[in-house]
Amino acid sequence: MSARQALSSWKKLNQLAKDKKTQHMNTLFAEDSQRFDKFSIELPRLLLDYSKNLIDSETMDSLLALAEETQVPQWRSKMFSGEKINTTENRAVLHTALRRQSDEPLIVDGENLTEQVKGQLADMEVFVNKVRQGHWLGYSGKRITDIVNIGVGGSNLGPQMVTEALKHYSDNSVNVHYVSNVDGSQIVEILRPLNPEKVLFIVSSKTFTTAETMTNAKTAINWLTSSSFDQKAVAKHFVAVTANKENAMSFGIDEENIFDMWDWVGGRFSLWSGIGLPIALDLGFEQFTALLQGANEMDEHFVNAPMKDNMPVIMALISVWNTTFLGSQSQAILPYDQTLHMLSAYLQQAEMESNGKSVSWDGTEIDYATVPTIWGEVGINGQHAFYQYLHQSNNVVPADFIGSIASVTPVAGHHEILMANFFAQTQALMSGVDEKQVRADLKAKGRTDQYIETVAPHKVHKGNRPTNTILLKRIDPRTLGCLIAAYEHKIFVQGIILQVCSFDQWGVELGKGLASKIHNELESDANLDSHDCSTRSLMNYYKKETKKSSLPV
Repeated sequence: MSARQALSSWKKLNQLAKDKKTQHMNTLFAEDSQRFDKFSIELPRLLLDYSKNLIDSETMDSLLALAEETQVPQWRSKMFSGEKINTTENRAVLHTALRRQSDEPLIVDGENLTEQVKGQLADMEVFVNKVRQGHWLGYSGKRITDIVNIGVGGSNLGPQMVTEALKHYSDNSVNVHYVSNVDGSQIVEILRPLNPEKVLFIVSSKTFTTAETMTNAKTAINWLTSSSFDQKAVAKHFVAVTANKENAMSFGIDEENIFDMWDWVGGRFSLWSGIGLPIALDLGFEQFTALLQGANEMDEHFVNAPMKDNMPVIMALISVWNTTFLGSQSQAILPYDQTLHMLSAYLQQAEMESNGKSVSWDGTEIDYATVPTIWGEVGINGQHAFYQYLHQSNNVVPADFIGSIASVTPVAGHHEILMANFFAQTQALMSGVDEKQVRADLKAKGRTDQYIETVAPHKVHKGNRPTNTILLKRIDPRTLGCLIAAYEHKIFVQGIILQVCSFDQWGVELGKGLASKIHNELESDANLDSHDCSTRSLMNYYKKETKKSSLPV
């Protein structure tokens, strides 16, 4: 038994889970007309309704007791004060420092991070204004019209998700593009219509060694210099965001064109830093600042609100309840707002890379479920794709439904239909419809007894499918900052409760190391006997077919 499983609250929740699996939410709602008031949290910019989960007051009291027993408040204080809670890498976890609105010093390892962050933001503002106002000129003296951000993972998903979500706030001073895939087709298609004299590249890599990013960056440099016929053009068209200035300078990027990253900022939590340059360039620095302010609002709520009224804490507890205790293996993220169409992909990385672990802090294996599989799609599209599975499969998939009260692009009649579906789906997933009601409905429609016998079982929906509903006032920079920060803190609380290291990603490294070795072998006649027979045969087949088609390896 793990240390967590020995806790009295954990044991209590195990027993409650057995009891709740025999209950239906319809009964819980029928027995308590105040469920929404009890199990919802309203903040100035968003509302969380978690009443459509298989919970009651006893369950929530036990979950909150678990948060206390696992010392979530104490760990929260450690994170915000700069203690090195990323123990496997001996690092602080301070993405919250990137959006602090206070001028009070934050000292870590003898350095005032407040000064460092404010200095970086000031440099970013100068740079952003220079580019957007046409004062940063390319090698031929023309203003920059297009930004190409080259990065992968956290250096891509966060900024791209935000620029997509807030594109209606862009004044189109510049056009922002993203390259993340090492598949050459992506960078070729993005560069094809662009004028090299007017393009600025941002190469974002914490180490400046990420193979995919550096390969794309080299292709970009070759594209630029083949047009300018001058290596000096790189200084006019490349900036870097990295913690490794030496590597960036060796790559050919001038020191004054390098923005800092710090080892206390994890890649998947870094959009608030220099990694957010494409956001600021697209929207303007004022809107980027509003994004930071919105995130800070959620930080303040997370630090100050009582646990029972604390949105990120409750979101984490509900996820732990559904996954670790009730046994759900995945969770859907379902935004009913087209601007958030990249949110599920962003949260996939944020949550699964953080808490997709199977050993505890001390390195011992754990035998309980940690993070669920995160997946999803824009709601209306999902309804006509996989909602069949959500409603009637044997697998229960908890889901977060995220919608906006006001549309950023109001078109008569559209938003009302969208939100009607939004509200209907959570009700249908909860309530379902039993066979008695199905038969009565079919009978009322004049269907024959034979038809009813054949069809009725197929139209039964068991319901009892848990959902959270998050209602935003409107998608704008501050609200989006609040929403992202809420999920960041949810992930932190999950990790503390589950006793996993949320801020490393060793699982990413094994495949990367093997890929480097295999890459060298694909380009040579090296012996492949070190690989298993499947991998070896696949590589040999690939090499053979490549030679036959005269294509480069």
